[in-house]
Amino acid sequence: MTKIKAFKAIRPTRSMAHLVASRAVSTYKNSILEAKLESNPYSFIHIIHPEFFENEDNRTVPNSVERFMKVKHKYEEFTERKIFQQDEEATLYIYKQSTPHHSYLGVIGGASVQEYKNNKIKKHEATLTSRESLFTNYLDIVGFNAEPVLLSHKKSEKLDEILAKITKNRPEYEFATTDETIHELWLATSQEVEEIQAAYSEIENCYIADGHHRSASSVRLHDLINSRGERDLDKNYNAFLSFFIDEERLNIMPFNRLCKTLNGHSEEELVKQIEEKFTVTKLERPKNPEQLHDIHMFVDRHWYQLRLKPEAHTKTDAVSSIDAEILTRYILSPILGIHDLTTDENISFQSGEDEILAIEHSVNSGEYQVGFLLYPVTMEQLKAVADENAIMPPKSTFIEPKMRSGLTIYKINE
Repeated sequence: MTKIKAFKAIRPTRSMAHLVASRAVSTYKNSILEAKLESNPYSFIHIIHPEFFENEDNRTVPNSVERFMKVKHKYEEFTERKIFQQDEEATLYIYKQSTPHHSYLGVIGGASVQEYKNNKIKKHEATLTSRESLFTNYLDIVGFNAEPVLLSHKKSEKLDEILAKITKNRPEYEFATTDETIHELWLATSQEVEEIQAAYSEIENCYIADGHHRSASSVRLHDLINSRGERDLDKNYNAFLSFFIDEERLNIMPFNRLCKTLNGHSEEELVKQIEEKFTVTKLERPKNPEQLHDIHMFVDRHWYQLRLKPEAHTKTDAVSSIDAEILTRYILSPILGIHDLTTDENISFQSGEDEILAIEHSVNSGEYQVGFLLYPVTMEQLKAVADENAIMPPKSTFIEPKMRSGLTIYKINE
């Protein structure tokens, strides 16, 4: 069964929601980030970057206790200015994000730390202890979490019926953002909370689609609080802020590869070596791969389709079936000499939301020598890797939706 915890969100007033909500800071170019901070005094980015208007002498060291305290104080300032309000009753929040191409609907609530520990919430990425420790310290000091972990689960007809009923009503929030996305948020009634929790009790497992470090850090914080002698099972620190979504509603895109080197090979030599493991077909025009184990390569203004020969690949574990792993194992490492994708400066990654023309431009400009388009990882592949307690290859998936920060703030020690 899957537990989903209702909570009393701290959130923007209705008139402020569209001004407060922000994307992850890392997704903004510096020029845009600066413009947003200068033009919008209500943006949640001011909380994450509380020193923007301070001179250099007053600025603290990034990721220090002093910096985190400033984040906390800026959050408290927003509360004092009544930009935020807190709901009086614990509830669940139904959130819908609609882009020109996709619509995402799910439930914001607390995911159980104990279910994470029991591997009922499954993972497919490795986490860095240093990042876990850093974010644990951050959460412990600021006392809130504002960006939900993305959790996927199997389709539930019962849950769909409940959400369809709720979303017929007027949402609490409804606003558009400049990336052509519509955001809507509903608050479930106490009866609807019970119905949603009952529906989730019939779902066996959830899978982390995005937010491995955030969830791991929340679990570490839970253990830290317990080590201090506090063990209250009703407190929010026993769960972590999450957006639960039907796996069929996710949009999984690949991370394509760009390489700065051909490792001394000419185009003809490269193709010849690849032909040992792949059937190579020259393409008349660029297009995205249309099935698993098809990889499209762009080199010297030519496009090729690379289709792995069945007899060349005998491994049966879940990770070995991932096209990003196939590319590394049979081309990047043995032919191009790129062995460690996390440290080698000769490789870069381009999310699948970028157009094919971006690959062509990067190679034609001379910045890169060759580009590879990958077919998206399927949900079945992702789940198979997680079920085997294995780890996905680096930069294998770009998964949407990307959540906004500041819409439903989760108070950890409440």
